[in-house]
Amino acid sequence: MANRPVFAVSLDKRYCIRENVEFEFFSGFSDKQKKKSINSLHQAYLKKNTEKKILEISSKSEDDLGIKLSAFNLMIETKNGKKFSVESAFQASKVFEKGGPYKDLLDVSSRAAKKDERLKNSGKIIAFRINGNIFSAEPKTYFYNWLYINALHLYDELTEQLLDYNAFTDIVFNPQKSINCQAEAAAIYVSLQKQGLLQEALKNKDTFLEIVYQSESNSSDNVQLNLFN
Repeated sequence: MANRPVFAVSLDKRYCIRENVEFEFFSGFSDKQKKKSINSLHQAYLKKNTEKKILEISSKSEDDLGIKLSAFNLMIETKNGKKFSVESAFQASKVFEKGGPYKDLLDVSSRAAKKDERLKNSGKIIAFRINGNIFSAEPKTYFYNWLYINALHLYDELTEQLLDYNAFTDIVFNPQKSINCQAEAAAIYVSLQKQGLLQEALKNKDTFLEIVYQSESNSSDNVQLNLFN
């Protein structure tokens, strides 16, 4: 048995409700085993939440939408036509005690960016820097959720389909090893959209922090993804 979170959309200031679910886990690295675990997790969750429509967001998803929404596959395009994934952008933005950001990670695959040894050997993350702008490392999910939600909002076809769901998982996400999760970011996106708060939240990084985390920022930087160049 294993325990993994399901992130459900909340139509209030919580935006997302995290529920830990116990389910039968199928060990192994094959896609077949991952899909068995996904189905097991979903079935366990839906037994108590019959009204929910759930989507796995990862490269292991059985749904094409879930695969496209993976941070490994969700792409950002700059003004000069350069493309990189949300995952690569996230890893390339980390500022550590002993180095970073390692901008060259924008030029490698999502998997290579995530596994780069410098990310493990540069000390504690102290901030995030993207396009010359600084993001605080606290709240811990702030920058990742801001980045993922801004990128997601660029794709009308994907977001239109996403709004049909109200619960999300990522079978690869292990809360004992990781903090940020694309399934959580997707749930927050749906909540913001359905509550009519999305446009205000995406105006800049400060309004995102204030609305999503009910926190105030002293910075007035107006940072949006369309500033990439």
